[in-house]
Amino acid sequence: MKTLFLSIIIAGFLSGIAQAQIYVNTYVPDSLVFRNTFLNQKPNPAKTPTFSEIKEKLPEPIWPKRSDVVSCYWKAWSLAFRNVHPVTKENGFIEPYIDPAFNKHIFMWDTSFMVLFGRYGHNAFNFQGSLDNFYNKQHKDGFICREISTLDGNELFERFDASSTGPNIMPWAEWEYFQNFNDQTRLKKVFAPLLAYYKWFRTNRSWPDGSYFSTGWGCGMDNQPRVPEGFHNEFSHAFMSWIDTSMQELFAGKVLIAIAKTLGRENEIKEIEVEIQQLSEYVNTKMWDQQTSFYYDRFRDGSLSNVKSIASYWALLAEAIPNNKLKNFIGHLENPREFARLHRVPTLSADHPVFTPGGNYWQGGVWAPTSYMVLRGLTKYKQDSLAYEIALNHLDNVVKVFNKTGTLWENYAPDRVEGKYQKDLVGWTGLVPISVLFEYVFGIRPNVPANTVVWDVRLLDEFGVNKYPYKEKGLINFWVARRKRSTDQPEIKVQSNIAFDLQLVWKGGTRLFHIKPGRL
Repeated sequence: MKTLFLSIIIAGFLSGIAQAQIYVNTYVPDSLVFRNTFLNQKPNPAKTPTFSEIKEKLPEPIWPKRSDVVSCYWKAWSLAFRNVHPVTKENGFIEPYIDPAFNKHIFMWDTSFMVLFGRYGHNAFNFQGSLDNFYNKQHKDGFICREISTLDGNELFERFDASSTGPNIMPWAEWEYFQNFNDQTRLKKVFAPLLAYYKWFRTNRSWPDGSYFSTGWGCGMDNQPRVPEGFHNEFSHAFMSWIDTSMQELFAGKVLIAIAKTLGRENEIKEIEVEIQQLSEYVNTKMWDQQTSFYYDRFRDGSLSNVKSIASYWALLAEAIPNNKLKNFIGHLENPREFARLHRVPTLSADHPVFTPGGNYWQGGVWAPTSYMVLRGLTKYKQDSLAYEIALNHLDNVVKVFNKTGTLWENYAPDRVEGKYQKDLVGWTGLVPISVLFEYVFGIRPNVPANTVVWDVRLLDEFGVNKYPYKEKGLINFWVARRKRSTDQPEIKVQSNIAFDLQLVWKGGTRLFHIKPGRL
């Protein structure tokens, strides 16, 4: 009886105690997220097309001397359309999407790079909509997870995990799409979620000195030897200032400023303008080594790493390099003992002790996204000859492996002609036979908002592209005849259903053409 009485007293006492919460609500809502219209968007139930159904809607490259390059181009598209999927009730996505064909997850930076070649297939499938599934999963404080399951829509990381998000390159992916199609409606729609995410990243991924951090997993280059001994190589920030993350945030800020100016919303990016000035000064005074002319990760004690990583070349896209540092910094890309290997550009300098001739993932492997990043950065600094040299080498090596194996690979060996790890990966490897081919080997680079196309002709072979997409409904046919010398003015034929200005460039000069619309 005493036991029963005591139990009743204890139960009564405990009933008055509040139950503990599983988690404390730590959100600080960002008003920008309330303007994110993707959050309330209904799923698009459209079926996804097969390659055979839409092949005729894709651009058609012409290169009679290199039929293998053209075959590799079509292989890339066939693999890409094997990896497009409709939304499902289980994953809660809102737009059909391309996935990286890796592990039943979508990744923030994989998707950003995939839409950079996907924009050329815009008339066949809305690849850009793949990013909408990230915007739709934005948290109320602006956070977006870097990796999301395609099976059930679950996020793979808690938001305060140091590896939970990044790299912040979605603004770049949207800006490049805008350069091709001048889609003001989409630009307005993505601005709020992109700005909210940028602000979250600044609040939660920066140190008091203004630099940024990530992890091997968060920056996407998981096994590079960047963190000091005693820290987890993949999942620890190691109290470092990470050079790629800092440069990416600098780049993202500049893109957001460009978007804001296009939309007339400059008042919303005043803080970014201040940060850009401060961060630019920081990376050039605290993360630059004058003796080796290179940008490095910075350790907790203020010392610099000695790892020459491709991560540093985000400085090119960020346009963070002063003129007096540019020549020597770019010179590393032309040094055979560092980055000018048989297959360019390895992700780790060859003079590092763990550099592997066969690649070993990010310990020297050649990856399509980082090589493309280098090319686009070189364009920013008008290093067109070097960009063409690297692009032609990169494409040629990828095609040689394609000729041997019949497919594309996750990455490539730097010191031999060999595809590595996962095959049939498109995935971002589609950048090489599509974007690199069009933009650098063929030299066609659009700026739709300015209604211009720059055509930098360097090949001496006959080549061209039919049904090149330009603006919402524009199609252009480009063709150039074979030449004997690079200084000879190219003989070209251009047909278009819309008017635009063509800036033809070759080694011997430049010429402006006003293209008038006609029938293709």
